[in-house]
Amino acid sequence: MSLEDRFTEDEIFLLTTTPTQIGTVMAFAEGSGLGTIKEMFASSKTFIGGLKEYPDNEIITGILPSVTSLKEAMGKSSELREKAVERLKKLGIDSSEKLRAQLIADAKEVARILDEKATPEEAREYKAWSMEIAEKVAKAAKEGGFLGIGGTRVSEGEKEAFAQIAEALGVQADLA
Repeated sequence: MSLEDRFTEDEIFLLTTTPTQIGTVMAFAEGSGLGTIKEMFASSKTFIGGLKEYPDNEIITGILPSVTSLKEAMGKSSELREKAVERLKKLGIDSSEKLRAQLIADAKEVARILDEKATPEEAREYKAWSMEIAEKVAKAAKEGGFLGIGGTRVSEGEKEAFAQIAEALGVQADLA
């Protein structure tokens, strides 16, 4: 059974965009300058890594790009990004605070969708994958300090965002 048979178009869109939105929120939870680049890379890498880590999860493999060429992948990614940005503009999202609030609302909706329409294993794996994205982004770069000297691995802002995301998804997760 395909995703389209199990979920509405809007649900598939939320299932697809929420993990990347988690990465974005985590990257901007604390201003880390150049570290934000490392954090966004960690988000993308962990997002795509879902294919390898959860190859039997129909939801994860269904929302990740299964393309044969870089050109095709870039085209699909660009199309999805445009649709996501258009949605955020329509919702009046113009700050990192509003983006975080929208993510929390979206994550709660994703949890509801998964609880209603996914198998327990699919839901658990999707939520674990989403939290892996949050954790990898939080730990990708030190916050504070100068040129990697000093600072902390995980900031208070990142810990707070992580806890809010975990609560919204309905999972127990700790960011050490």
